[in-house]
Amino acid sequence: MPVAVASRSFSRHPTLRAELAARYQHTRFNDAGTVLAGAELIEFLRGHEKAITGLDVLDEAVFSAVPELRVVSKYGVGLDMIDLAAARRHGVSVRWTPGVNRQAVAELTIAFMIALGRTLVPLARDVTDGGWRHPGGRQLSSAVVGIIGCGHVGQQVARLCTAFGARVLAHDIRAYDDFYRAAGVTPVPLDAILAQSDIVTIHVPLDASTRGMIGPRELARMKPSAFLVNTARGGIVDEQALKVALIEQRLAGAALDVFAVEPPVDRELLRLPTFVGTPHIGGSTEEAVLAMGRAAIAGLDDPSRQIGDI
Repeated sequence: MPVAVASRSFSRHPTLRAELAARYQHTRFNDAGTVLAGAELIEFLRGHEKAITGLDVLDEAVFSAVPELRVVSKYGVGLDMIDLAAARRHGVSVRWTPGVNRQAVAELTIAFMIALGRTLVPLARDVTDGGWRHPGGRQLSSAVVGIIGCGHVGQQVARLCTAFGARVLAHDIRAYDDFYRAAGVTPVPLDAILAQSDIVTIHVPLDASTRGMIGPRELARMKPSAFLVNTARGGIVDEQALKVALIEQRLAGAALDVFAVEPPVDRELLRLPTFVGTPHIGGSTEEAVLAMGRAAIAGLDDPSRQIGDI
């Protein structure tokens, strides 16, 4: 049965290619090195009953044009690229394994927290340019960390923060009472997260309810001394409002691994000394790539990984 691998990251990984080819002899890989979209994606998927996709957008047009496609196994953790309602209408089974990159994303989140607190990026640039400033800094161990979204990644971030000695607050639309008790995490409303936290970190999916979730009002609720971290999805934070808050010093700093448009185009934001940006690398560690790829391979044949009505 032929399999199409649209994900460019999966396609260029030699171990994942070999493991999939050993299971499916007739496999087509995306060797173009680009994210496939529209007619190009449709042409790539045609003639295949199963596919592994990553950042490729699967919508009504794609499912209509490739009626032979029966199974889509998602490489990575975000589902915002797939129109799940359209998939259901066309009888396509979308399969997904949540949380496989939680450690990688959580570690990057902690790295951002420390980098912001110690002004690591600007100081490293200063040393390269001959500078030798000593502005001090703040410890993660003394911080109140507010976690918005306490699923797989959020919970791992909470564990790491408490290991440092930080006090952890959390907000989620779901109840994780057992975890909160076991980890010593305090659940609070969103406004309390914003008002009380020294560091606010975002770990929610991107959907209609979270797009623009952190905008001018929410940023205004945060302490002027606070930091904002987003390693979840671009579009959750209003980047224009964030830029204004940083310029006006109503926020001490921010770090984003994800942007509404990738690569980002707002050079003014990217060049701010209180801003740190990285190119969507949260789940890009070798360990996470293998875990996500192997989960995607397993999803091709495992109906228990099918997404229900969410």
